[in-house]
Amino acid sequence: MKESMENPLHLKSLNHISLLCRSVEESIDFYQNVLGFVPIRRPGSFDFDGAWLFGYGIGIHLLQSEDPKNMPKKSNINPKDNHISFQCESMGAVEKKLKDMEIKYVRAMVEEGGVHVDQLFFHDPDGFMIEICNCDSLPVIPLAGEMARTCSLVNLPTIQHNKQQIQQVVQQ
Repeated sequence: MKESMENPLHLKSLNHISLLCRSVEESIDFYQNVLGFVPIRRPGSFDFDGAWLFGYGIGIHLLQSEDPKNMPKKSNINPKDNHISFQCESMGAVEKKLKDMEIKYVRAMVEEGGVHVDQLFFHDPDGFMIEICNCDSLPVIPLAGEMARTCSLVNLPTIQHNKQQIQQVVQQ
């Protein structure tokens, strides 16, 4: 395969996702206290309300809706809907935390070649879906080329680097 086809835009990693919010404050609380993201400095030149958070190697940029009352609210948790997924250390601990926080969730499981992956899906305050999984056990198998690896082995250098970045941000 030509180099330009492997990475035509020379991408390095996912930087952030932006989410429109009814209430930036409520969303900060959710992403900080439920998912463990850390609020970080946002450019002061922005002339609109929002917040930036960072964790696990990605940023979440929260944007205050100009018309929060008319934002659609999803109540049905559908694992086939748009979502962002996070790998966890313990599905049992996540499920207990969600129950303790009275966060409604849906459980799912994927089975591939004898490997089982557990998934929990739930919404943030604005209906954006979050998945927590133990996808680490599912090998990442390119359709052509390299050998199979698990998610954490593919991302191990990035994970270690991101832990250092978070520590630096928190210390600032």
